[in-house]
Amino acid sequence: QVQLVESGGGLVQAGESLTLSCAASGRAFRRYAMGWFRQAPGKEREFVAAISFSWSSSDENYSDSVRGRFTISGDNAKNTVSLQMNSLRPEDTAVYYCAARAGPISVNVRLYDTWGQGTQVTVSS
Repeated sequence: QVQLVESGGGLVQAGESLTLSCAASGRAFRRYAMGWFRQAPGKEREFVAAISFSWSSSDENYSDSVRGRFTISGDNAKNTVSLQMNSLRPEDTAVYYCAARAGPISVNVRLYDTWGQGTQVTVSS
């Protein structure tokens, strides 16, 4: 079983950057796909980015709304996944969640069975 703890949220102005981190405890990190999702007030939780690792390569995916502005990365040795967020917009304001699933990356929130507690990101205009 993997446990996840997010950090790095905060309040920034539009155009600024922020980096979120997710620390994963547990074994077999390489077998998991890691995703970032977000949920704004009154809205459903939505996919942001995901990454998975194999022994020889990695695979990534991004939502259209963040592609080109956000970058997901991971460190197998440290069991961490980060989300570098650049050119932030007010519409990026949400609670951001780290999630894991034992399998390939997916944009489907229902396929992730392990979640962190979430971290608030607020972007002012």
